[in-house]
Amino acid sequence: MNRPAQISKLKDSGIWDMVIIGGGATGAGAALDAATRGYKTLLIEQYDFAKGTSSKSTKLVHGGVRYLQQGNVKLVFEALRERGRLLKNAPHLTSTQAFIVPVYSLWQKIFYGVGLKVYDILAGSLSLGKTKLLNAKQTIQQLPSINPNKLFGGIMYFDGQFDDSNLCIEILGTAEKNGATIINYCKAIGFIKDNHKITGVEIMDTYTQNIYKVNAKVVVNATGAFTNEVVEMDDQNQQDFVTPSQGIHFVINKNLFEGSAAMMIPKTDDGRVLFAVPWYGKVILGTTDTPIKKSNIEPKALEEEIKFILEHINRYGTQKIARADVNTIFVGLRPLISTKNKGNTSGVSREHALHISLSGLVSIIGGKWTTYRKMAIHAIDNAAFVGKLPKKNCVTANLPIDLSVQKLNAIQQIIEANPEYANKIHAGFDYQLAEIVYAIRHQMATNVEDVLSRRIRLLYLDARVAMHVAPNVAIVMAKELNKDENWIQQQVTEFNDLAAKYILD
Repeated sequence: MNRPAQISKLKDSGIWDMVIIGGGATGAGAALDAATRGYKTLLIEQYDFAKGTSSKSTKLVHGGVRYLQQGNVKLVFEALRERGRLLKNAPHLTSTQAFIVPVYSLWQKIFYGVGLKVYDILAGSLSLGKTKLLNAKQTIQQLPSINPNKLFGGIMYFDGQFDDSNLCIEILGTAEKNGATIINYCKAIGFIKDNHKITGVEIMDTYTQNIYKVNAKVVVNATGAFTNEVVEMDDQNQQDFVTPSQGIHFVINKNLFEGSAAMMIPKTDDGRVLFAVPWYGKVILGTTDTPIKKSNIEPKALEEEIKFILEHINRYGTQKIARADVNTIFVGLRPLISTKNKGNTSGVSREHALHISLSGLVSIIGGKWTTYRKMAIHAIDNAAFVGKLPKKNCVTANLPIDLSVQKLNAIQQIIEANPEYANKIHAGFDYQLAEIVYAIRHQMATNVEDVLSRRIRLLYLDARVAMHVAPNVAIVMAKELNKDENWIQQQVTEFNDLAAKYILD
């Protein structure tokens, strides 16, 4: 994906079959679905791809054990099927992860053991491994940092794990390979209408301030937690479709919670699940579920959430984790379907829904990362109907999402041309300088944040390290983009201001 080349397609594009607003998981899935069906597709994102919710997940591809406990078998069944497909279609960005549920009585062992056996059964042929019952000694072997006090045993089950933002970017890259036009930092600023029906979108390139008017047979709103804003742009009298909530995550060093298995506590004080999950050599702790009034692209962790995570993880671990032990804190939003009960979002369904406005705007709402493909099918099926497009079947069930060979070859070519780019960005991580150049040339990275946050995950692994390497990253980017010293200084300042928000004081 090359941004200038993609932008040029806006100037003389004719009529698009579909314009998709939103470059997160749902929008990316919709663009891939539409493009592979043969529809002329444009996707725009006002920030960077996966900037919001889709880069700030718990990094799990899962059916949702909690949803099974709530009795939502349909959602779990669908999510488990999609989990299996995703692990097959994108094996380089996904993996199978063992989880341990510690139990403190025979009753808990039976209750959770039976539930997780049902979880296996629902997965069917796409199961990732059989659930096993463990005694206390076996549980401690798997989770060396677990507090042994009153521990009765554990249940081991298997789920999926992934790199969320890089998967999103590769889905978009695959869509582009199949004919879609994909552009970041392009904001929808208004709708073009004829007789109250949407016939196009007014778009602003946020870098150049250039405005483009594009015609479309149908427009899909896939903006997740920001759905309400797009709906209001269409009709100010529309009710809110989304009730946002937020969940926070800590990232700590692995020596503070040892073991290759993840820990899952199925019920915390607020009814949510608590995870301690190995990821890229670190451990992610989370999460909370806190209702918020308005979605923000960079939401802030509340003090009550911070204390909640620390208190709960320290109940179960032998090594007490303090604020100073947190490398990174990040906050993700959940675009929950609006309900009357906005005071407690932990019990709100993670199913998705679709709304078609009187103007023809198709809004896909709710859902979760694991079911992004099913959400896309639902959105594109209905959008094709609204746009009176020829009916074509979805082909993404077994479609590979794997640009790893292209990436390896491109990085090798970059290093051959500039051998110094084989050096690591930081001694403690395996990322090479060549990956910065690759991100610019092939993944539409335009600034330091794009690189260190969503192409290379340093901001999410250790915010202080990310700040330390930002100047060197900016220098490499400036050389590739033909930018001057003022640009470098501005980029470092802007990134450090952002990264400071990911450090827990």
